[in-house]
This record gives sequence, C-alpha cells and structure tokens, in this order.
Amino acid sequence: MTDFLQTKKQLRRTLLNQRRQIPHEIWQQKSQALCDRLSDWQIFQQAQNILTFSSFRQEPDLSPLWQIFPDKNWGFSRCVEKDLIWHQVAIADFDNNMRSGAFGILEPRHDLPLMNLQNIDLILIPAVACDRRGYRLGYGGGFYDRWLPNSTGTKTGIIFDQFYLDTLPHDSWDVTLDVIITEK
Repeated sequence: MTDFLQTKKQLRRTLLNQRRQIPHEIWQQKSQALCDRLSDWQIFQQAQNILTFSSFRQEPDLSPLWQIFPDKNWGFSRCVEKDLIWHQVAIADFDNNMRSGAFGILEPRHDLPLMNLQNIDLILIPAVACDRRGYRLGYGGGFYDRWLPNSTGTKTGIIFDQFYLDTLPHDSWDVTLDVIITEK
C-alpha cells in the first residue's frame, strides 16, 4: 500500500511539474480550444445548471466559457473543512463574488446562494490527469473523492490532452468519471 501511495504521489508531482512547464501562450491556446470543444458539445449546450472550477496551478482556464454563457447557472465550490460547498455565482459580477480561499484557490463568497445539488446537469471537474477508464488523479486532498459518490449530473474530467493517460493508479473509493474532455 505504501508503494502504491508513493507512486500516486510521485506521479502527481511529475505531472504537475509538466503542467507548470507549459508556456503561458500555449496554455491559453489549449484552454481556448478546450472551451470551444465544450461549447460545441450537445450535453453542455443543453445543460443549465453547471458546477465548475476556477483555474489553479495552470489547470485549463474555463473563464471564456462562462463569459460566453453567462445565463447558465454556474456553481463554484468552497472548501469547508473536508467538504465542498457549492454556491451559485453570477458571472456578470464574478470578480466581486469570488475570493482567494483555502489553498489559494479562487472560491465564491460564503454569503452567495447555495446551488441546488439535486438539479445539476453537468459537473466540470479539475484533475492532474485522467485515464481512459475514467479514473482521475486529483491533488490528494480527497475533496472530490468524498463529494462525487452522491453527486448528480454528467461527471466530466477537464484536462489537457497530454494528461489523458492510458492508465492511472486508483483506490477503491475513486469514482470513475462519465466523460473526459481535452482540447483535442
């Protein structure tokens, strides 16, 4: 078990280092291509209630997507103790509605309305990497691992294509994602 955890930890470190090496202009181009793919995806087009994330550590930047579709109901999470709490964020007032929160991640203000989690159409999930079986390598905090088993909506991993791997180590509690979307 220790070797397995060490392998995940080493893999996470290696992949995060590779992601940090992506030049800013290339990162922006890949992010825009990923947003274009999402906006053309029928499931996204039909979705009204979407849970998403703000880019952290050079994750794909989905902000162009929110700006093109401000009338969808966008939910962003806050880390509270060991849980994710989802708030609805008005994109038109995004900068005033978000704050730097736990781990330096941009999070919604605590006084914003909560999302109705029984009514979610689509969940856009950040990851360090995903594999072809739908497993996700996260940052190791377990926030999504604890939250995803009871979630509704299409569980969609959002990564750059170079982090879409054949196989990843996984644990019994890992939830497979329904779809993986990359810029390709």
